[in-house]
Amino acid sequence: MKSIKKPMGVKSLSVFFPAYNEEQNIAVTVTKAVAFLKTLKIPWEIIVVNDGSKDRTAEVVSELIKKNPALRLVSQENGGYGKALRAGFENAKFEWVTYTDSDGQFDFSEAQKLMDLADTCDAVWGFRIKRRDNLKRNILARIWGLSVRLLFGLQLRDTDCGFKLIRMSAIKKVLPLVSTRGAMINAELAIKLKRAGFKIGEVGVNHFPRSAGQQGGASLPVAVKSYLELFKLWVFFLSH
Repeated sequence: MKSIKKPMGVKSLSVFFPAYNEEQNIAVTVTKAVAFLKTLKIPWEIIVVNDGSKDRTAEVVSELIKKNPALRLVSQENGGYGKALRAGFENAKFEWVTYTDSDGQFDFSEAQKLMDLADTCDAVWGFRIKRRDNLKRNILARIWGLSVRLLFGLQLRDTDCGFKLIRMSAIKKVLPLVSTRGAMINAELAIKLKRAGFKIGEVGVNHFPRSAGQQGGASLPVAVKSYLELFKLWVFFLSH
């Protein structure tokens, strides 16, 4: 792969992938990320957060670690997407952190697009140019995005897009994050970063259909919990 000039704003990078039952996808996702990261000529690491997978996700990653010393596995009891993201942040050691889904629906080399904005932003949110999800997920996402805008005035095109780059110093300023399951942690993170005065940039990324495994996060209990957490955060900010 051709060497890519790194943006001056990114001098070291932690990458993590939250994973739940992704034995069919995780090896390809990690391998593609390694190939891209090797072109950057900066210190980097990859963390796979295994969120209590019931399949062979952990075993697959353990095999990959034998060939990739910059790869680490963090395993936890199943706690949902929010808990997995918190584990990623807690274990990241470099100046910038980027995370994306482990199911292969994003092309990790497009992290370059996010990194290109690092000189002028504290965080960069990807937005899906064309979302490749089923009708139910697309409808729920539109309702969720409208809810976040109405309650918090957050003007992001795709708040819960699973492809982001954030300066670690900014993350530390907005801790603790309390959201657990569903999309709420992305909204919580964006809302707290904005309120703390950090600049969030946006860039379009491609989104692909899932090639294997099952998508989670769109169940009624998860949606209800996400809305409860959203209203709880809204009430908190109203009273402070």
